[in-house]
Amino acid sequence: MKAWLLKEAGNLDHLKWGEIADPKEEKGELLIKVRAVALNPVDYKVALNGNPAWSYPHIVGVDLAGEVVSVGEAVTGFKAGDRVAVHTSLGKKGAFAELAVVDARAAGRIPDEVSFEDAAAILCAGMTAYEAVVQKLNTTHKKNILIHAGAGGVGGFAIQLAKMQGLRVFTTASASNHEWVKNLGADVAIGYKEENVTDRIMEETNGRGADLILNTVGRDVATEDLDRLAFSGHLAYIAGAPDLSGVKPFSLSPSIHEVALGAAHASGDDRAVKNLAFMAEELMEMVKDGRLESLVTKVLPCDELVQGLKELQGRHVKGKIIVKM
Repeated sequence: MKAWLLKEAGNLDHLKWGEIADPKEEKGELLIKVRAVALNPVDYKVALNGNPAWSYPHIVGVDLAGEVVSVGEAVTGFKAGDRVAVHTSLGKKGAFAELAVVDARAAGRIPDEVSFEDAAAILCAGMTAYEAVVQKLNTTHKKNILIHAGAGGVGGFAIQLAKMQGLRVFTTASASNHEWVKNLGADVAIGYKEENVTDRIMEETNGRGADLILNTVGRDVATEDLDRLAFSGHLAYIAGAPDLSGVKPFSLSPSIHEVALGAAHASGDDRAVKNLAFMAEELMEMVKDGRLESLVTKVLPCDELVQGLKELQGRHVKGKIIVKM
């Protein structure tokens, strides 16, 4: 088969389209004909940093949608021709290829009404948002949420899911993306370059702070979020835990949640891996019913995949970039 082969970590230009032996599914696995992949920040980050578990040439890419080619031993419920979408393991060869082997437990069925492109788009970003907003943050009796980087993939899905939970949504975004995030459902768009985010949140909440916060930016901003969080509020992070050393005990009473989607594969926990399929299918049903926008803003041909990763690396991409394989 052909694949985007990473000869060595450290540079996206090390990705070259070339031939490699066809993979073969083992017990508990599916062999997939890849039809579409979604590009995610984790894809270029691991290509640059590498992984001790890899052998080279390696195939990166965590999100794929395609058709089952063959089914491994002990797998039930799947057959050749089934349409599936899978968030794959970072420790194994990934999605940027004509064929890929995946853990059958993580495979979600794609409804007939949902395209391969839309199915791929909801995986890493959508499932991260779902895990945070639906499964981790306690929305009971909560009124509002601050979602950072609302124009990105995780933020865009989180805005939509938060509105489904009946929350008032504040989000940070560049001024040029304010219309985009408001169309997704954000009630208040905060220009983080022009405004003091903490002051604006306090103004909008009458000095109380946000009940819930989803931080997609990093440790420093997550630490700043502690000053924006209401008493007994919940803070979920995906890119670095906040520094709690400055929080006086028995003062803020925060609940802190780590959201680490891909860790399900490494956990060895059967329920955690199966939850990946559950979340994928829940999100695809929302797309099917028109309740969730897949956020696809660009669909590229296979030969422009590296160009798409470089665009994503520039950190100014709105929505999701999809590549047809």
